[in-house]
Amino acid sequence: MKTIYVDNNATTPVAPEVVEAMTPFLRDQYFNPSSMYEPARRTARALAEARRQIAGFFALDDAKQILFTSCATESNNTAIFGTARANLNRRRIITTAVEHPAVLEVCKELQRNGYEVTFLSVDGRGNLDLGEFVRALQPETLLVTIMHANNETGVIFPVDQLARITKETDPSIVFHTDATQSVGKVPIDLQGEFRHVDLLSFSGHKVHAPKGIGALYVRRGTPCRPLLIGGHQEEGRRAGTENVPYIVGLAKALELAAQHQQDEETRIRGLRDRLERSLEERIPNIQVNGQGAPRLPNTLNVSFHYIEGEGMLYQLSDYGICASSGSACTSGSLEPSHVLRAMHVPFTAVHGSVRFSFSRYNTEAEVERIIEVFPRIVANLRRLSPYWDQEKNAPRADAEALVQQDHR
Repeated sequence: MKTIYVDNNATTPVAPEVVEAMTPFLRDQYFNPSSMYEPARRTARALAEARRQIAGFFALDDAKQILFTSCATESNNTAIFGTARANLNRRRIITTAVEHPAVLEVCKELQRNGYEVTFLSVDGRGNLDLGEFVRALQPETLLVTIMHANNETGVIFPVDQLARITKETDPSIVFHTDATQSVGKVPIDLQGEFRHVDLLSFSGHKVHAPKGIGALYVRRGTPCRPLLIGGHQEEGRRAGTENVPYIVGLAKALELAAQHQQDEETRIRGLRDRLERSLEERIPNIQVNGQGAPRLPNTLNVSFHYIEGEGMLYQLSDYGICASSGSACTSGSLEPSHVLRAMHVPFTAVHGSVRFSFSRYNTEAEVERIIEVFPRIVANLRRLSPYWDQEKNAPRADAEALVQQDHR
């Protein structure tokens, strides 16, 4: 049975071209780029070239603004903790209630240590309230950290606008965005519309590079202390020998992403929209989370009333279909998604969400296969549900009250 992989917001397959670019640095060019002999200097030049390529992807003319890390989680931790340590006279942070845990939990940790943190709300579509954001900006604000695109719903926040408002309010407020899900899917010009962003996090394994490599953009002059110390690497901003093969792989992956950008915007969006329309037509009592808001072209998050997401995922897996119930970092939890709760998804549906996320390797035939089997899966699970009226193919009249009672 062929595997149909539609969980690309969790991780992506490594592109063959990326493996090819990395291989010499795993075999022959294994040298430490900090060493002084000629083979190591060649490795150092490859590292520098990869940094330039990655900077160019974001339209940057200064490659030193790219800081390599192990993953987006490290990038986020460095951005937030590093900003706090570099600006001890300010202790107010603004974020959102729907951030990835790699941001949300860091902000909560700072809150436990005396920082005042504002968690901005979202509406039913997942959009921020711009007025609430403006009111939250105070003279003593240290940091704004707001994701570019949500990992569960794909909803895109107007980071360019939020960063501009922040800097117009107070240029000394640091603006950070977690762009892990949006890099490679939508254009990001850090010299153009994103020029007010100070810090930007992203990761390789979301763009067909390996797991274990990430980066943090640090605008020139941004006060940010290192998270890892004990070495001179990355100009003293992140100690530890650089992971040259993976850095080269990340550069290649972003090169490929740039080549396929239009594909993301057209063909992949078409796959997502085809699946979305078909599920709405064939399955009653569902809701598309984030529908009507700006969304990433590859992401579809759907909630199904009166059944559990876990059951749907297990049955999809029986057909060789790999999907998710939300963030890969929290999918082992029995708690409902904090993102969907913040969007006020009804209690009868908040446990029954499935996320499909596509990449350039997905095909129309794969989408048609999902359309073929998934309505049957939902129907089978609803037949087993005590909240579902089989004769009417609709919820029981007392279903909502029963769900509330059973989950007390």
